[in-house]
Amino acid sequence: MSTLAAQSTKTQTGTREIALSVQQLTTSFRSDDGLVTAISNASFDLYKGEALGLVGESGCGKSVTSKSIMRLLPEHNTRYGSDSKVMLGNDDLMKFSNRQMRQIRGDRIAMIFQEPMTALNPVFTVGWQLDEALRFHTKLNRAGRRKRVVELLDMVEIPNPDKRYNEYPHQLSGGMRQRVVIAMALACEPEILIADEPTTALDVTIQAQILRLMNELRERTGTAILLITHDLGVVAQTCDRVVVMYAGQVVEQAPVRDLFHSPSHPYTRALLESIPRSGTKEKGKRLATINGIVPSLLDMPKACRFAERCSGCQARCEADMPELLNISSDRSVRCHFPVHKEKSE
Repeated sequence: MSTLAAQSTKTQTGTREIALSVQQLTTSFRSDDGLVTAISNASFDLYKGEALGLVGESGCGKSVTSKSIMRLLPEHNTRYGSDSKVMLGNDDLMKFSNRQMRQIRGDRIAMIFQEPMTALNPVFTVGWQLDEALRFHTKLNRAGRRKRVVELLDMVEIPNPDKRYNEYPHQLSGGMRQRVVIAMALACEPEILIADEPTTALDVTIQAQILRLMNELRERTGTAILLITHDLGVVAQTCDRVVVMYAGQVVEQAPVRDLFHSPSHPYTRALLESIPRSGTKEKGKRLATINGIVPSLLDMPKACRFAERCSGCQARCEADMPELLNISSDRSVRCHFPVHKEKSE
C-alpha cells in the first residue's frame, strides 16, 4: 500500500477498514497516434460503508477510472501500468482473468451505469434481467429467484413489483428504469457499488428520490459507494469524502465538509465558485466560469496540467509536475502553491 493510502486509514474516530484500494492506476489506449494515457497514477481508498465522490469536468477520467476498476474496457487496445493495483480485500483485480472478473462483477462489485435505457436490454422483461444475475451468482431455485426479484423491486420503491416483473424497459418511466438498474446492481448485495452519474438524465424530484434511496440502502446493507458525478450539489448531499480529478490525475482528496469550506487546489476552488447561488446578493451577477478547456490526451502538459487555466499560475507551475502530497492526516493535494494549506499532523 502507498504511504498516502496507509496514512489515510487514520481518522478522528480510529482506523477504518478499506473496502477498495486503487493504487497507482494508469490506463492507456492504443491509437493511430500511439499510446494515449487517460489515467495517470491515480490512487485513492474507499472505506467500508462510506460514500466517496469522484468529481471533475467531463473528460477528466472519472468514467475511465470506474471502468478500469471493473475491467470493462476493451482488452485489445487497453494497457494498464505495471504498478497499477486495484485491491479488493487481498485480491488484486489487475491480475484477474476475464473469467475471474465475471465472477466478481455483479457479486462483490456492481455498477450503476449512466443511462438506464442502454444498460437494460429492450427485448427482455425487467424480471428476466434481474433474474439473470441471481442465476449466475446464487444457488436459488426459480421460485426463490422470483421472490428475490420482487423483493428487490419493492426495496427500490417500484410500485406493483409483481406487475413490473413482466414488463419491458420501454414500459417504465426514466425514474423507474434507473431504480431497476439500482436493484440489478444490489441483487447480490455487493461490497462495492460504483454509481456512474446515476441521476444525470433524471429531473430534480426523481434525482432527490434516487439519492435518498442510495443513502438508505448504504445504511441498511453497509455497501460502500463510489459516486461518479460532475454535480457538486449531489456530492454535498450524499458523500463522506471527495476525490477531485483533473486531466487524468487525482488533484485533491478531502472530507466533503473540509473540501467545501476550504478547498486546497485552485481547480477545486474554481469548480466550487462556478456553482450557481441563489439570493438577492447574487442577482444580476455573471456566473463564474473556468477559462479554457481540459487539455487533450494527445497534447498533455509535462508540468502542472491545470497551469494554463489557473489564475495563480507561477513559473514553477509551468516547469515542474507537482506531486500529490499530504497536507493533513486526511487531506492531500497536487499543487505547488495550495490555496489553503493546513498544518501537517
